[in-house]
Amino acid sequence: MFTRVKSAVATLMGGVISGGGERDSPGATDAAPKFPYGRPEFLALSPDELECFADHSARPIVTVKERKRLPCSTGYAEVINAGKSTLNEDQACCEVLVVKRRLPGSSATANWGNMTRRRSSLPNGEGLGLREILANSEDLPFHYWGLFDGHAGCGAAVVASRLLHHHIALHLQEVMDILCTPDLQPPTCLSEEPLRWHHQHLNPTSNSRALTRAVSLRGAAGAPGSPGAPPTRFFAEKKVTHESLVVGAIENAFKDMDVQIEKQRAVYNTSGGCTALVVLYLLGKLYVGNAGDSRAVMVQGGEVIPMSREFTPESERQRLQFLAYMQPHLLGNEFTHLEFPRRVQKKEVGKRMLYRDFTMSGWAYKTIEDDDLKFPLIYGEGKKARVLATIGVTRGLGDHNLKVHDSNIYIKPFLSCCPEVKVYPLAQYEHDTDDVLVVGTDGLWDVLSNQEVAESVTCFLANCDPDDQSRYTLAAQDLVMRARGVLKDGGWRLSGNRLGSGDDISVFVIPLAHCNELY
Repeated sequence: MFTRVKSAVATLMGGVISGGGERDSPGATDAAPKFPYGRPEFLALSPDELECFADHSARPIVTVKERKRLPCSTGYAEVINAGKSTLNEDQACCEVLVVKRRLPGSSATANWGNMTRRRSSLPNGEGLGLREILANSEDLPFHYWGLFDGHAGCGAAVVASRLLHHHIALHLQEVMDILCTPDLQPPTCLSEEPLRWHHQHLNPTSNSRALTRAVSLRGAAGAPGSPGAPPTRFFAEKKVTHESLVVGAIENAFKDMDVQIEKQRAVYNTSGGCTALVVLYLLGKLYVGNAGDSRAVMVQGGEVIPMSREFTPESERQRLQFLAYMQPHLLGNEFTHLEFPRRVQKKEVGKRMLYRDFTMSGWAYKTIEDDDLKFPLIYGEGKKARVLATIGVTRGLGDHNLKVHDSNIYIKPFLSCCPEVKVYPLAQYEHDTDDVLVVGTDGLWDVLSNQEVAESVTCFLANCDPDDQSRYTLAAQDLVMRARGVLKDGGWRLSGNRLGSGDDISVFVIPLAHCNELY
């Protein structure tokens, strides 16, 4: 084990360890990908442009050529890495979708096209008549932005960028009757008659939405006041808001996307995994769902409002340790769930050393035992921290075949596909044309802080013509340029001779005032 882990640790800076992973999937090496590799559709790159922008040595910055291809005058820019991987493993998606009621007897997967109207050529919603749609309770429109940072291949990122928004739309379709009626509260359970309607109109094939006939407490024990009925207090019901239904739709969509990637891995060559950061604008609210280490920040008057947080081995230490404590077999008898300030040596058995486990945020002393000599579940610090000495993120999609280097220990049980969703009531506030939501992959945030990004965007937009709608694209381009740096002395450098980002960088700059104008 020591030799195996030593080999893995030696490659920590290289990201995901090679040797495990997608090669174990039956037929994966010979199978074709579900979707061909390419850059986001809204960039509309020609083959020559695609080849030019893939130059790792020059690293030209790509922006949207036609502003109307993105909704709300959104700005977007990207750049490939400095040779870290052959392809740009970041993927992006931006769509305007309209959720429509499902026809009786139709299945979800067969009616994605009928369920939503989308214009991939002009996803800003032109021709959709959004205000007219809002007046029609039969339809539910929403705007969608997504960034997907792939690792160990771009396969999972490509698939998620093409399909995740459809999964979200499917789950929104299940509750659109409630969302489109402001004073309607969701039922806490389904009686026999609504249950038949539910089976007819919802997706009967989705595992996450499979319905079982449940007997309510009230029906099983009798009505309040009847003999044998429990006290009235047991019938209190929690209030469920419309906002929480949207959050639930996003959460379940992430899980469905992850399940789909796993089920299809034997048919399609879906390599690696990816982080996922999505933004929805629906019924006057912004929903930001994040699973990974990308980041979204709101910039208002130069001030920063974080709209997501990164999920790393350090930020999720207690969750990972708790899982390992409850299911020690996941560690293969070669790792320990305990954390120590440094690697424990054999000569320290019987001595006292600082440690902590999943119950602790602080540190305490314990007497070192032989079991403590095992390799730690979380190794390294900061950007070098890894789960099982293998991967530096703890949430995302895919990675179902990823293993510890040269072992049969799977990483996936520790990698959660569940996003954290934050909500901002955008329509309740007035916003200046310089107020924006900046959404970027970790290539941006590795070298620029929240405040540096806020100052850069605020300063740039202040020097632009307020009527120039392309200024948000230019602001995104400026951010990517600042994070990439300039080529100097054989490397990419920022001001002050700091190292620039050598990773793929993708950035959306979404003007908040323009989102409000849609409704």
